Amino acid sequence: MSFDIAAHLGAMHREVRNVTRDGQTAKDLIASRVYDTDIEDLWDAVTDAGRLARWFSPVTGELTLGGRFAVEGNASGTITACEAPRHYAGTWEFMGHVSWIEVHLRPEGNGTRLEIHHIAPHPNPHWDQYGAGAGGVGWELGLLGLSEHLQRPADDVRAEGPGGWETSPEAKELVREASADWGRASIDGGDEPDQAMRAAEATRRFYSGEPPLEA
Repeated sequence: MSFDIAAHLGAMHREVRNVTRDGQTAKDLIASRVYDTDIEDLWDAVTDAGRLARWFSPVTGELTLGGRFAVEGNASGTITACEAPRHYAGTWEFMGHVSWIEVHLRPEGNGTRLEIHHIAPHPNPHWDQYGAGAGGVGWELGLLGLSEHLQRPADDVRAEGPGGWETSPEAKELVREASADWGRASIDGGDEPDQAMRAAEATRRFYSGEPPLEA
């Protein structure tokens, strides 16, 4: 399994905003990139269970407005908005914590931009330890897989799929660069620089299977 890491890193837009959600202060982590396909095909790729399983993860449940869904080995939630082929949103429920996702699609140039917002209450200890990269790197692994899926839609190209790719030098390069980029996005969003880059290093170690930073 091989991916064009440099092209992916250059295509990504990363942003962190301080927002309010349901009366709570929160962090809005934004990951987006443009794909070389039309909006209808990209919408199908990010909403059809069969296609999601080939680049993201198996997703079960009712993938309709108001339906409950579950991502295998990850979060579950409720779909709270759906405006095909441009937008859907839902809760993201994991280990007793609730955050929110919003997915936006819009034509851009000769392709379509996919923009993911993952909004989580803040402050919280997980953010203090890992910063934006904890979620950001995870989403990037998926978006890299989506890029490959659009080129080879019949294949299982999940970035964290079988075969040990996630422990390869190529994967570690992606994790290293993406973790640092999310650290810089956090700084641009107002986080304290030293803390943001320490959190980025903690994220890199986590995804690379290395021992955590000492307290």
